[in-house]
Amino acid sequence: MADDDEFRIEEDSLGQMQVPKDAYWGAQTQRAIQNFPISGISFGRRFVRALGVVKKAAAQANRDLDLVDDEIAAAIIDAADEVIAGEHDDQFPVDVFQTGSGTSSNMNANEVIANRAAEIMGAEVGDRVVHPNDHVNYGQSSNDVIPTAMHVAALEAVEKDVIPALDTLREALERKEDEFDDVVKTGRTHLQDATPVTLGQEFGGYRTQVEKGLDRVDSVRDHLSELALGGTATGTGLNTHEEFPGRAAEYITKETGVQFREADDHFEAQAAHDAMSEAHGSLRVVAGSLNKIANDLRLLASGPRNGLGEIEQPENQPGSSIMPGKINPVVAEAVNQVHKQVIGNDAAISSAAAEGQIDLNLYKPVLAHNFLESAELISNASSTFADRFVDELEANREHCESAVLQSMALATSLNVHIGYDKASEVAKAALKEDKTVREVALEKDYLTEDEADEVLDPAKMTERGILGRDE
Repeated sequence: MADDDEFRIEEDSLGQMQVPKDAYWGAQTQRAIQNFPISGISFGRRFVRALGVVKKAAAQANRDLDLVDDEIAAAIIDAADEVIAGEHDDQFPVDVFQTGSGTSSNMNANEVIANRAAEIMGAEVGDRVVHPNDHVNYGQSSNDVIPTAMHVAALEAVEKDVIPALDTLREALERKEDEFDDVVKTGRTHLQDATPVTLGQEFGGYRTQVEKGLDRVDSVRDHLSELALGGTATGTGLNTHEEFPGRAAEYITKETGVQFREADDHFEAQAAHDAMSEAHGSLRVVAGSLNKIANDLRLLASGPRNGLGEIEQPENQPGSSIMPGKINPVVAEAVNQVHKQVIGNDAAISSAAAEGQIDLNLYKPVLAHNFLESAELISNASSTFADRFVDELEANREHCESAVLQSMALATSLNVHIGYDKASEVAKAALKEDKTVREVALEKDYLTEDEADEVLDPAKMTERGILGRDE
């Protein structure tokens, strides 16, 4: 039997509950702990911080409007500041898989902040000098608090994590684009030899992918900036002062340094979460870009002796427990796996966002959790990919030069001089006789030495134009 010294008694509308004596949470949180032993996954730092931000802003707005006593509001604000700072993350144990409105997490925040605020005021934890519903949750409902915290956490993650990390990767790719600008190599389409390109041009393509990804992520910020706070239970704003949502949004903006505003329509903001689906869609596209880049770099670094071997990858760690000396593209593989997880999260989010029923979407916790996981994965993967892989890549210049001179695709530039049929004849003969395109073209007297120097120069083929023809 539990030692009574380890617990205190707290009450809610259903009666008394034993709560661990050292916990700031109360009866409703304790019930949620018992009701939802589902995954063992609770909300992380970003979302808990966002709950603190919302509760602080609500207290500030209610104080300004003379709806909550100044002393109580001050204590709530101080307690919320501690939540924002991460001092009480261990006090948010509720499983992500809970009631679909997120009521358990809202009450978790209300109880933790109320009890800590009471302590700040010199009272005992559990005394209800500060009430979780009447004070901390004044003018609010779980139905507008949780989507507000969801947008605050999502947009902070986008602005403070995802965008800086992608910019780090963009810069790394741009450095390699410049460094590899003069490395001529064989281009490939269908994984077969194609016309020459520079390694710098390929990295420029990767850099542009990331830049466009940044644009896509940036484009969703406006919709995420809308806050549901002020709609209370269904969107009508019952029990909330008409100035509350605007004032609270201003305080949230001040606290985060990110621009937020009251939702255009509170019914839409609580019953549908299309903004979350749209925003995560941009993360899914970015994850796909990272996957493509990682796959390409793995191919280009394949070898070291029996692959493409056009770039040399960093030696991040031994690659095999049985094959001595083997080095694998481990960081790129981690990026590939992040892509797969983000795809799974996107399926969950798009499905959850589409499941609003009448005046409330009941998938808020899983929406928030999956979005924030994707944002964290993409941020960490982008930074690590840049620092531990892309920045350390080296071009195998001699191999690229030797291979491009052997390419059958050099015959492409012959089309405008001797026609497609003769150019195809040259390419096939070169392959069959193990000769270069240049050698066969000269043997067949299709080109002179001077013409071959001009028309079959791989470096010149990497630029737009018709070689050997006066314009």
